[in-house]
Amino acid sequence: MTIDAPGASPALSRAVAVEPGKFAAAYWGRAPLLSRAAELAGPDGFADLLSPAAVDELLSRRGLRTPFLRVAQRGSVLPPDRFTGSGGAGAEIGDQVIDDKATGLVAEGATLVTQGLHRLWPPLIDYSRRLGAELRRPLQVNAYLTPPQSQGFSTHYDTHDVFVLQVDGTKRWRLHEPVLADPLEKQAWGGRADEVAATAEGEPALDVVLEPGDALYLPRGWLHSAEAQGSRSLHLTIGVRAMTRYAMVEELLGLALNDARLRATLPYGVDVSDPEALEPELTETVEALRDWLSTVEPAEVAERLRARDWPSARPEPVSPLAQLDFAAGLGPDDEIRAREGLRWRLADDGAEHVVLRLVGRTMRFPAFCAPALRLALGGEPIRVGDLPLEDDADRLVLARRLLNEALVVPGN
Repeated sequence: MTIDAPGASPALSRAVAVEPGKFAAAYWGRAPLLSRAAELAGPDGFADLLSPAAVDELLSRRGLRTPFLRVAQRGSVLPPDRFTGSGGAGAEIGDQVIDDKATGLVAEGATLVTQGLHRLWPPLIDYSRRLGAELRRPLQVNAYLTPPQSQGFSTHYDTHDVFVLQVDGTKRWRLHEPVLADPLEKQAWGGRADEVAATAEGEPALDVVLEPGDALYLPRGWLHSAEAQGSRSLHLTIGVRAMTRYAMVEELLGLALNDARLRATLPYGVDVSDPEALEPELTETVEALRDWLSTVEPAEVAERLRARDWPSARPEPVSPLAQLDFAAGLGPDDEIRAREGLRWRLADDGAEHVVLRLVGRTMRFPAFCAPALRLALGGEPIRVGDLPLEDDADRLVLARRLLNEALVVPGN
């Protein structure tokens, strides 16, 4: 599958000011990291990824709909009808963002959260794809526009890791250590609101003002609040979905249904609310589970985690019309390359065929195509005439099929 080597991390270097190995060992999932603009590898802060002018365009000219905009004021999320309405003639929808309503809410001190920018705004589509490939995790990107001296959300924690990129203005961040280490998505902070509020009253572990070009990494679970200072603030939040050991446990439980001892019915009439009555059954169940776990093959778990992990990230966008035009005029001297971020696995299917497994689909090819498939999908541009097949006719048939199926794109 096409993924960057672990040591090649140009996208990560825009968000953290330490080497990738040090970040992985000392900070990833462990501790916050503040990186100042002067330490980072970006050309000029983060204005190339998003800007106030870009936010204006999104709010007024892109037909933005819910849930791509969320609005918070005084710690509460406002109902969508406060900032949406009819799209007008030819767009008979009732949840399109109304720019004058958004303007009024910002004037009143509300925070605007444009969500899903990894699917909406071209520079962030490209950057999030590259960063996600380096981290090997799916990403989501939101932007927070906060008026001066305003705080959109009270102290809380996220159930995913976060990179904060300060785009415009300044914002004060107060961080406190977790009340629950490494929370899962089902363990949102609202279930511990009192504990979070009490902890937030104490001395913060980090109290810092982010200026344009600064970045902050937060592991999931770290409490945080942010307040714009003397001017309007705009920052990006890149959320990184975690793959946890609990996810492995969930997939192991899915496999455990194949074990007869673990499917056994409890004794007739047993009172499962009585600890003494339950104890021998629990002991036997734990023993059966331990015996079964010793037989599990890593490949079985990997197959189930692949089905969970692969659909969570999208590969490089494809331009459908340009793609089909290129395929129609394809010649041996043209180059193709795999779509960045494409997830694939090639396996034998008997002596005569190989199976290409992708997200949500499977394709079969003659076995002799395997070397050409691996080369075409390997990530580097390849001249069609150099594909290891018998003649140009076969090479063009395979290359056109890969183009029409959007597995490869023009390489030049």
